[in-house]
Amino acid sequence: MARRSPISERRDFSRPRGLTGVKHPKLAPGRSSTIWTPDLTQRAYLVAAEPAPELSVIVPVYNEAGNILPLAEEVRAALTGVCRYELIFIDDGSSDSSPAEMKQAAARDPNVRLFHHLKRSGKSAGLVTGFFAARAPWVQTLDGDRQNDPQDVARVWKMIHAPMPDPKLGIVAGVRKRRNDGALKWVSSRTANFIRRNMLRDDTKDTGCGFKLIRTDVAQRFPFFDGMHRFLPALTRRGGYNILQVDIEDRARVAGVSKYGFFDRLVAGIFDLLGVFWLMRRGTPARAEELPRT
Repeated sequence: MARRSPISERRDFSRPRGLTGVKHPKLAPGRSSTIWTPDLTQRAYLVAAEPAPELSVIVPVYNEAGNILPLAEEVRAALTGVCRYELIFIDDGSSDSSPAEMKQAAARDPNVRLFHHLKRSGKSAGLVTGFFAARAPWVQTLDGDRQNDPQDVARVWKMIHAPMPDPKLGIVAGVRKRRNDGALKWVSSRTANFIRRNMLRDDTKDTGCGFKLIRTDVAQRFPFFDGMHRFLPALTRRGGYNILQVDIEDRARVAGVSKYGFFDRLVAGIFDLLGVFWLMRRGTPARAEELPRT
């Protein structure tokens, strides 16, 4: 009888090579509770040979065929010469040609990195995968539908690195100046923002905007839950950091369709809001400082 290898030598064939599993609270039924993120120790020899990026641009993707390649090119054009960047696409189980377009983008730009979820896990899970994959001290989130303009990324990056930056700045939240949405979506968004601001006291005008620049160490401490992406400014303030809001462009969608319906947003938003309200009131982390010995 052949001797079985010790447990320490057995490979987990359910895990993609080079990825490690990060356990999160149970997501919606049928969704994976494990998000695969990169084992950066396996890339140490590569990291040592190249300068570390200053900014990690994170783009969750679900059925965004026709948007991937133009977005990657826009990010490259906007950030080349502005900062060292990496562009991280996270595919959430797309059923269209998005994964193939992601591979084409990576072939064209060595700054592009690709990840995929083994099962569809949602936008918040995609962001968390990106947060823990990031090698830069700042992460920039963008929606995969190209409604966020990468030129705003370059502008905001220069702005926060101007003289006398705020050392307690945790997040820069985009505020869409002119919404390119239908009337129903516009009304529902305005109503949700009004209710959320009054309950959470986060003073954020447009928390649904996908444009967020966040300190990586702050982002990696966010409590994970499905729908977390709607409350990033409030969670940042809960951690003791400041919020800066900036006006950004909101472009019309060119390819693909919206993934959210009105009632989907409404029901999920109500339950998530109640949970975050409890978290803000009951889960404030303790802060301490060391006292002198004498």
